[in-house]
Amino acid sequence: QVQLVESGGGLVQAGGSLRLSCAASGLPFSSHAVGWFRQAPGKEREFVSTITWSRGITYYRDSVKGRFTISRDNAKKTAYLQMNSLKPEDTAVYYCAIKRRYTGSVGAMGEYDYWGRGTQVTVSS
Repeated sequence: QVQLVESGGGLVQAGGSLRLSCAASGLPFSSHAVGWFRQAPGKEREFVSTITWSRGITYYRDSVKGRFTISRDNAKKTAYLQMNSLKPEDTAVYYCAIKRRYTGSVGAMGEYDYWGRGTQVTVSS
């Protein structure tokens, strides 16, 4: 059974930093990538970033490029999202997700097979 557990969320002032972690267990051997999505109140869940397990290829939504950095530790089956220069509009619940297969795209929720329960990130102005 696949389990994803996010941690590291919290309350931070604008301009501050947080580092999210996603610990995965029970993963299929051939999982392709791990990603982060977020959902703000009253809004749809949106793609934030993804990294492939084997080659470490990264993808970001435009609004977080240069501020967020995704990484992974294959041995620990853990992914990280370092978030710097946080803005109030980054406030959301952040979810970790696993993508089992390569499909040529990474930004759609339907591309991901397993999800964590999320961790709250709140950025005050």
